[in-house]
Formats: sequence, C-alpha cells, structure tokens
Amino acid sequence: MKVVFLEDVPQVARAGEIKEVASGYGRNYLIPRKLALPADAQAISQVEARRRLKARQQAESESELQELARELDGREVTLKARVGAKDHLYGSITNADIADELKNSAGMVVDKRKIELAEPIRQLGSYEVSVKLAKDIVSQIRVTVVEEAEKEEKKEEKEEKEPS
Repeated sequence: MKVVFLEDVPQVARAGEIKEVASGYGRNYLIPRKLALPADAQAISQVEARRRLKARQQAESESELQELARELDGREVTLKARVGAKDHLYGSITNADIADELKNSAGMVVDKRKIELAEPIRQLGSYEVSVKLAKDIVSQIRVTVVEEAEKEEKKEEKEEKEPS
C-alpha cells in the first residue's frame, strides 16, 4: 500500500514522503492516527500545499529573526547586583537574568536558551555575550554588571526613621 506521510514517523518516514508500507500497517495504524493518507492525487497535492505553507512560514520567521538580530547587535544591557569582597557577586547573573533585562529595558523578547553564556557571571565588569537566534543568526550584546547601591540607601532610610 502506498501512503503519503502527514507527520514524521520515527524510523519509517518523514512528513511529505511517499512510501510503500504493509497494507495492515497503513490501514490499521497510520491512517486512523492521521499519520498518513493513501497515496492519490488529492493527498499528494494536499501534502505539497502543506510543504509550501511551511516553507513560507519558515521564511517569514527567519526574516523576523534577522530583524531582531539587527536590533540586538551592539546593544548594551546593564544589570545591578549585590557585591561582596573583591567584586564577587553574592549570586550570579544567568542567561535568564539577561533575558529578563532585555525584555524590561528594550521590550525585546528573547528566549533564555538562546543566550549563550559559557558559565554564569560572578564578578562585576563588562562581558560580550552571544545570542544565537537561529542556526546561522547570531548577535552580540554587551552585558555590564554594576554594584547595587541599595545598601547605603537602606541605611540612610533607617537612620531617618529611627531618631536616637
């Protein structure tokens, strides 16, 4: 029985392929689960239409990612963190923190898994970080970690509130 696969079936075929399968396998498993259709002209044209639609959507997605990469390229993100001795951070700055700051400051939504850090940032300073939006679309941003001035402000507030 010849069938046109609508979905990927592991170790059998990929979506859009036309293959000869056992009649029972096609009738009892593939077709009822809508993984494949019997290979006729209508099914083949349907798969071709899906393939063209998918290609168009992928092209649009890629152009959006290119635009986002141009906006991100060279952007500077400043993060504030609590600092201990020798400019070591109490915690660390992770790719999730960088993604949150990009969203808050610039309104750019970047998935945290796309931000590539070899290891979390644990010291003050400036770092070059790459953002891999797609297989061949990579952008560079500068992440600057500065000391949080929260301690001094809290001390001053306490002194003002509590008269001696």
